[in-house]
Amino acid sequence: MNVDILKKKNLRVTPFRKEVLDIFIRNDHAVSTQDIEDELKDFDRITLYRTIKSFINNGVIHEIVMPGDVKKLALCDVVCNHDEGLHEHNHIHFQCRQCQEVFCVEIDELPKIKVPGFIIEKQEIQAKGICGKCSATT
Repeated sequence: MNVDILKKKNLRVTPFRKEVLDIFIRNDHAVSTQDIEDELKDFDRITLYRTIKSFINNGVIHEIVMPGDVKKLALCDVVCNHDEGLHEHNHIHFQCRQCQEVFCVEIDELPKIKVPGFIIEKQEIQAKGICGKCSATT
């Protein structure tokens, strides 16, 4: 239940926050801020962007930037470790080249990448192809 997510992340529960969170819960893919705006009936843009920022900062959602500056937002896993603003997820970001939707695809373990002379604190894996919905219609 969305109220539980907000409470677990120590966020005050408001009708607007519940409404925004419901949008993420209803979708099986990442959404853009425009998608959110299209689903909301009556809202203040400043409140929306503050809500999104608060959700990101508290590990409720995470931002995905795909090639071509495609920016999406997706619901975090309940156990997301978001210390110091770094969201840790065991998933890849998959963009369907037909419908253009972006999905968080869970995997058991991310490959460990080592680069001599660098300390990797966060890694993201992005993939493109055809999603299950689109491949079923072809």
